[in-house]
Amino acid sequence: MQPDVTITPTMLSRYLLPVQKCQEGAEIRSLSDQELLAVMVGTGTRELDVVDLSTALLRSFGGLGGIASAGIRELARNKGIGFTKAVRIHAAFEMGRRVVAAPGLAGHLESPGAVWNLLLPQMACLDREEFRVLVLNNKNRLLKNAMVSAGTVSEAIVHPREVFRGAIREGGAAVIVAHNHPTGELTPSREDIQTTRRLAEAGNIVGIPLLDHVIITNVSYYSFKEGGYL
Repeated sequence: MQPDVTITPTMLSRYLLPVQKCQEGAEIRSLSDQELLAVMVGTGTRELDVVDLSTALLRSFGGLGGIASAGIRELARNKGIGFTKAVRIHAAFEMGRRVVAAPGLAGHLESPGAVWNLLLPQMACLDREEFRVLVLNNKNRLLKNAMVSAGTVSEAIVHPREVFRGAIREGGAAVIVAHNHPTGELTPSREDIQTTRRLAEAGNIVGIPLLDHVIITNVSYYSFKEGGYL
């Protein structure tokens, strides 16, 4: 239980400022990171009003990305946050991920950029590698998006049977695979290249071609097809 906080007029006015901006016609997207977070946090402490508390939280975690990747209990340990506020903050990030990742927004996956846009909400800020398989129909529309492996911070172990099992069950015409690099490094490793070639060979055998392998980072992507490996 957190101690009761006396809400002074100044503290209340700073909390209401983002709301007042929107009431006066400003768009949500015009609010600063501190203001957006302050709306979710709601109240401050005896020492810090809600905007200052939000600013301190952003500084402590290195921005919104750091907060999004932090655990709920990790957030809750910060003075003035607690478990309820931590859940509220995570819920806001999760709603954003679900909207962006909605199947209806996937469209045609005809470029590595489209793959990056689809998977970034699910893979951004992860602290370990995940390996995903996108099963496509004959018009390159998404049939299934599945995680087949989760590894350490440096590798994700994957086997061809795990990649193509779902594609066979879904009657897929092709697959695209993707994995993230938590370090932000886009250069493929030797293991990445070997895995890509092994999966391409397996796809040729089962008649479900591997169209691309995409490395996902928070800011960009790498396409093995564009890189000449497929």
